[in-house]
Amino acid sequence: MQNKILLVDDEPAFRELAGRWLAKQDYHVKAVGSLEESREAIGKFDADLVLLDLSMPPHFDPQVTLDAMPEFEGRPVIIITGHADRELALKAVELGAWDFIAKPIDPDMLAVVVRRAITKTTLERELNQLKQSTQQTQGAASYIGHSVSSQKIRALIERIAPTNVRVLVTGPSGTGKEVISRALHDLSLRASKAFVSVHCGAIPADLLESELFGYVKGAFTGAEKDKVGLLSLADGGTLFLDEIGEMPLAMQVKLLRVLQEGTFFPVGGREQKHIDIRVVSATNADLLSKVQEGSFREDLYYRIKGVNIETQALSERLEDVPVLLQAFLKHLETQQSKTLQLSSEAMQWFREQAWQGNVRELRNALESVASISPTGRMTMEDIQLLYPSDDIASNRQASNSSSSSEITLDEQVRELEIRLIHNALEKHQGNRTQAAKQLGISRQGLIKKIERYGL
Repeated sequence: MQNKILLVDDEPAFRELAGRWLAKQDYHVKAVGSLEESREAIGKFDADLVLLDLSMPPHFDPQVTLDAMPEFEGRPVIIITGHADRELALKAVELGAWDFIAKPIDPDMLAVVVRRAITKTTLERELNQLKQSTQQTQGAASYIGHSVSSQKIRALIERIAPTNVRVLVTGPSGTGKEVISRALHDLSLRASKAFVSVHCGAIPADLLESELFGYVKGAFTGAEKDKVGLLSLADGGTLFLDEIGEMPLAMQVKLLRVLQEGTFFPVGGREQKHIDIRVVSATNADLLSKVQEGSFREDLYYRIKGVNIETQALSERLEDVPVLLQAFLKHLETQQSKTLQLSSEAMQWFREQAWQGNVRELRNALESVASISPTGRMTMEDIQLLYPSDDIASNRQASNSSSSSEITLDEQVRELEIRLIHNALEKHQGNRTQAAKQLGISRQGLIKKIERYGL
């Protein structure tokens, strides 16, 4: 595909000559004779680069031309002048020009300068596309799990992230509500802007307003200078309101006004601030119950609940435990610069616990066991040093009692298959051919089961 160049110069002879030079280099050139014509052309002719004469009619004032550079919307601009003026050259570069070239122009020099500028622009564009692609690959995938509920959440994240719809993430503590919120931001059109997290219950009620809205100097005792609030920091990006159910009623009224109008006043200020933010909220509370009891405003509830994403307790999706452990182990290996493994018994222990603290508790437990493992291969001996046998038994019993009545025959068969595959792989040190022979299935069949169960 031909790269496009917009040539802006008031000399017809030069436009024709330079146009020919550049066309021989396989560029598509559009030549215009004034800044006014360039303003009309830039929208229709999607140029990759602009060649801009410094002295243009009707003013013939270099400053007017320099002031017009932002109108070319980030495209590289090469300034052309009939005067080899070093000060103007430096000024043009300071204002964002890619380069500076003086008339009479050497065609070879012009070709080199143009080629370098377009190559840089092309590489930057490809890098941005790669970053966006990486974000799309990693964003929703950061919510880890093979369970049906985890897959549904990832699909929903991918679908609504590019929109501006407000999202309410609900579910037990430790189930990844902030992970979901960050994924929504990373996959959105706001990804290049800030992701600002506010824990509504961690900030005292009398300080929450000034933290969110900021304040002006002299607003209260101790306000010795202006302070920018978290709302302003999130402008253009995403504001994550964690545990919004703990927000005081007085603050709920003020937040509602922000969501309705997109404006607010800093504490003690008279100048209205305008913001453009996407709000993602999270809570482990039943907000509708709070609405009924009068501790949460109904109008605010429906403002923040555009789409509701509900997370499940880890005990309700135990098939996600091995996948989560794999991800956490990789992260720990990077931190500790050593290989980490779980014995089959240790893996089974992790799978059988109740994990009332959910994913957060699972991760903390794994990190604790890894920290005391002398070889990096975690065994039941390591686990028993941290978790007494009574605790293990009671935890397992709690897990079994909470799930045995709900687990279907298919799920019990899956649990048994996973345990047998783990034992076979452990016995044969990861050799899949030998493990498959022990299990009485083909190697390809074993590989499919390993992929299916995320082992």
